Amino acid sequence: MSRGLSAGMLSQISSASVSPIIFLYGEFSSGNVRMWSGLGDITWDAQTWIGAGNLVQISNIEETAEIKATGIVVTFNGIPADMISLVLQDVRQGALGKVWLGFLSSGTIVADPYLLFEGRIDTPVISEDAETCSIAITYESRLIDLSRPRASRYTDQDQQREFPGDLGMEFIPALQDKEIPWGRAGNTVEAAQPSSNSYDGVQT
Repeated sequence: MSRGLSAGMLSQISSASVSPIIFLYGEFSSGNVRMWSGLGDITWDAQTWIGAGNLVQISNIEETAEIKATGIVVTFNGIPADMISLVLQDVRQGALGKVWLGFLSSGTIVADPYLLFEGRIDTPVISEDAETCSIAITYESRLIDLSRPRASRYTDQDQQREFPGDLGMEFIPALQDKEIPWGRAGNTVEAAQPSSNSYDGVQT
């Protein structure tokens, strides 16, 4: 199945010799990062992509016939130990990440690289050595949202999210500790007297 691949990509896949490359895009607090799996800078999609070589590794990208979330792990290697805190400050949960598969032909990028994965940052894991360390960042597919509960409560915040400007739930917080007197203070109600026509519960 072609999956919308360009003619150039299909030609490369079926050829006897191929030169596959990977493009990685990630959003971080200090700015967006664009890397590719080769060495040196390369231009694609009107952007400059920095050659990462072996400094970045990407786990296998799984595809299933079921509708379920599959994630990937992107590992950044060779980070100086004294810079680990700065790098962690850059990792922002929920930030976007994308991975493309491309091919090189005579040093030129074959049009158009295919988007293999798109997801959001979940959690980073640090592995430290004596002088350097690596950070493994998990990216989760957007399908992960299908497994997250959608809690909705009778609050003004939830009401405003669904119906902006509606005031139906505005006073709900004030009702939590509200004392509501029933009837008037000092009034008593006498119990109803049994009928004089009844005897041992039998009407006469």
